[in-house]
Amino acid sequence: MNMRKGFLTFWLTVCLTGAISLTAPGQESAIAKPEDGDKRFRLVFYNLENAFDTIDDPYPGDDTFLPDGARGWTPYRYWTKIRGLYKVIVATGGWELPDLIGVCEVEHHRVLKDLIHHTPLSKHPYRTLHKNSPDPRGMDVAAIYHPGRLEVISHRYIPVRMEGGSLSTRDILYIKGLIKRRDTLHVFFNHWPSKWQGALKTQAKRNRAAVILKKHIDSIYCTEPDARIVAAGDFNDPPGAECLTKHLNALKLEGTPDKERLYNLSFSWRSLPIGTQKYRAHWQLLDQIIVSGNLLLPGTKCNESYGKTQQGLYTSTSMARIFAPGFLLIEDDHYPGIKPFRTYTGYKYSGGFSDHLPVILDLEMK
Repeated sequence: MNMRKGFLTFWLTVCLTGAISLTAPGQESAIAKPEDGDKRFRLVFYNLENAFDTIDDPYPGDDTFLPDGARGWTPYRYWTKIRGLYKVIVATGGWELPDLIGVCEVEHHRVLKDLIHHTPLSKHPYRTLHKNSPDPRGMDVAAIYHPGRLEVISHRYIPVRMEGGSLSTRDILYIKGLIKRRDTLHVFFNHWPSKWQGALKTQAKRNRAAVILKKHIDSIYCTEPDARIVAAGDFNDPPGAECLTKHLNALKLEGTPDKERLYNLSFSWRSLPIGTQKYRAHWQLLDQIIVSGNLLLPGTKCNESYGKTQQGLYTSTSMARIFAPGFLLIEDDHYPGIKPFRTYTGYKYSGGFSDHLPVILDLEMK
């Protein structure tokens, strides 16, 4: 499957279906209709896989992604990637563009500016949140948002310090925002340490990231017991890993949710034939969506700071899903089945999008 065929598949997908997503058996894959726009808020998370620009920065992490680098990262290849990412964002929106997109593996604010200002996204008033992180490769966590649907009250980057105080991984991006002038939402976008040096050797780093995230979520609960919270990202571990279940205490939803506990909606994806990333022959669920129990209780107390009595944001397990249209997948030439259509396979240019699939969470105003 070449790049041209992939883009043709994209347009056929968007024109014929609007959006494609995967939910667990027995769950309804609800694609929002135009009339749902005023009450729906769509959040997307997407690992962009090495979204480098072509400009040489002082740190050595981008050396292979330069025009004269080992991967031959030319302006043509860069702009092909930018246009591809634009098309993914459009497709994740279904009938409307998504309201908030969290991304990781973006090198610089220039990449985000090119994405929202030099593609047809420029017709929409998207804004960005970005800060350079201490990641050795210069890979950052960032966000793109529509200011007419999300009013950012505050945001900050939370450093993830390892034992001994070292800073060697991506910050966590925290956003507090007012959704369509009706309800407040707290969002944490994450990209936790990878298993590059081995799963066991790096487990303590992911545990540490979980402890730091949990600390900040608990601090919100101390002042806002009814807070609506979403933690999304590439956690580099499956939903049942100790960092998520033991240290973050993000549980599988069973029975009536407790409003002050966290629930990992991605547990339901384990029955699907694919995950969000594939390592050799095995699909993995690294990109996940975790929510506070209060978001799973429809008709609970709303945002009181604006002096209104109204019901607030609500979601459910069926409203969290993996986005897996055909144009983001390609036949696996080494192992059975399919795999994400990525930009590079090793040092070979493939012309695809990313080695991860996006995940989507819809929130409704009840």
